Amino acid sequence: MIGKLFMQAQFITLDGIDGAGKSTNLAVIKDWFEARNLPVLFTREPGGTPVGEALREILLDPATKAGLHTETLLMFAARRQHIEDVILPALERGVNVVSDRFTDATFAYQGGGRGVPLEEIAVLENWVQGGFRPDLTILLDVPLEVSMQRIGKNREKDRFEQEEAGFFTRVREVYLNRAAASPERYAVIDSNRDIGEVRKSINAVLDGHFNRYS
Repeated sequence: MIGKLFMQAQFITLDGIDGAGKSTNLAVIKDWFEARNLPVLFTREPGGTPVGEALREILLDPATKAGLHTETLLMFAARRQHIEDVILPALERGVNVVSDRFTDATFAYQGGGRGVPLEEIAVLENWVQGGFRPDLTILLDVPLEVSMQRIGKNREKDRFEQEEAGFFTRVREVYLNRAAASPERYAVIDSNRDIGEVRKSINAVLDGHFNRYS
């Protein structure tokens, strides 16, 4: 049932603009859970299910020509399947879930980047998710120029990575605005630092979050 709260198993999301270091720091989060022998499932959006992964291929393909609302609806279609088939069942079993991106990314990319009105995305969020939200969102943040440098190192850019700098400026602004509006859920981490320092920050955030429920 969407809207039910799971206070034991935690739903954690990792988000940020492209080039913020999510892939590297997902490994840091994995190490944290393994060191404490806590059950955890790692997943991603769009994706996480056969339907979601098929939609991911479409959404990230540079050849895809989709309107703003079509793109947004596909994101939420993948998300609904993800919640029903993967996230909620894991939480019900007492398994923590860590997702590489979630609804914050839709507000940031389709809302900030593409220009879909944020209030329209909020309507879809409530329809698809009910009251279900992450317990903790770790937001990795880097300056735009760092993001652009890191994206530039990719051998092949996906449909979003090919966007111009102004797009990512708007994406980052929405992320930071959302974090500022709900500081109880978000932990903003400067990932433009030595990986060891970023690791310490992530570990401290996870320690603090789980200590609330110990």
